Amino acid sequence: MRFTFDEPPDAPAWYPSVRRALTEEFERHGHILTRTDDPALKLAFHLVDTLNPRPFVRKSRATFCVGIAAVSRTQGEELLREAYPYLIRTISNGLVAFPGGDAHLPWLITPELGCYPAADGDEGAPYATLYRALAPMATSTLIIDNRFEADLPEALWEGTDDTRELTWAAAIVDGWGLLPTPYPVEDILSPDEWRYLKHLYGIGGLSYGNFSIRHDATSFWMSASGVNKGHLVDIGRDILLVKDYDAPGESMVLSVRPDVQPRRVSVDAVEHWMIYRNFPEIKAMMHLHGWVPDIPVTAFNYPCGTREVGEEISHLLDKEPDPGRAIIGMRNHGITATGPSFHDIIARLEGRIRRQVPMKQGSLL
Repeated sequence: MRFTFDEPPDAPAWYPSVRRALTEEFERHGHILTRTDDPALKLAFHLVDTLNPRPFVRKSRATFCVGIAAVSRTQGEELLREAYPYLIRTISNGLVAFPGGDAHLPWLITPELGCYPAADGDEGAPYATLYRALAPMATSTLIIDNRFEADLPEALWEGTDDTRELTWAAAIVDGWGLLPTPYPVEDILSPDEWRYLKHLYGIGGLSYGNFSIRHDATSFWMSASGVNKGHLVDIGRDILLVKDYDAPGESMVLSVRPDVQPRRVSVDAVEHWMIYRNFPEIKAMMHLHGWVPDIPVTAFNYPCGTREVGEEISHLLDKEPDPGRAIIGMRNHGITATGPSFHDIIARLEGRIRRQVPMKQGSLL
């Protein structure tokens, strides 16, 4: 994996030792330091200007970004309230915060509102802890490219009974009042920052989570990325037919209408593709930012959209007595539920799903 640092020439005095320690730790695990415009770049550490926080410009869409910032608060909820807006404003996948610019006391801030010191009980090894926390992201392969092929049969242009069931299920779940993240971020952000977050991610209605339903042995219908899942209408735009995964090209292959400008499919398409291929008994799936008690949970929270999260969920489904009717917890993130139909999945989740996801330390994402 190739990583880099994005920083201004006038970086603060505390920063070079942070850069050096992170470089040594990542190179010790075999990762390669590179430049910011490397097309093979996978992870960028972005030094945040706290007076004017800006995103790292991802020249490769498959690049993860971790912000680095000094904060004035020293611990707990007050540190989280100060640091979390920097994570949002920089559109980072995580943030490493240094109270008072102390390079020996980094804290981890996650999109799911995890907030804990990286010292991990050993003041001498905070950067080893940072590496362990970042490893699922640093070592995973993000699949977000789409290859559109205008070969959707005309008989499918108006949808099927399966796509209508998908539309129904998404509208039902939209009424459950789940949050766009598994934690109440509106309680952490100021009103201005909350409005910015809603604008940035198009929050309004169920614009998060995803739904899919099998079409045949090799393809499935899935909700598009960033749309209001409570109002899925257009085939080829709101609901897309995923027919393959191009491993060498690291992209999902979609069958679309020639007369419609398609949206991108949900980032979790590669996960669903793997699960449908491995478990032919599964007919429908949904991923939600909520929780159900007493379910199997992934050991690592690999980022959504990576091959690794699909592999780990498949591994847990293998252990289930009935993979076709299972609920798997995604560490620090949410759930993936499988079923013979959306009617079956909703019947099993309704009244059981909780808005808040339990957080475990040790994995940044």
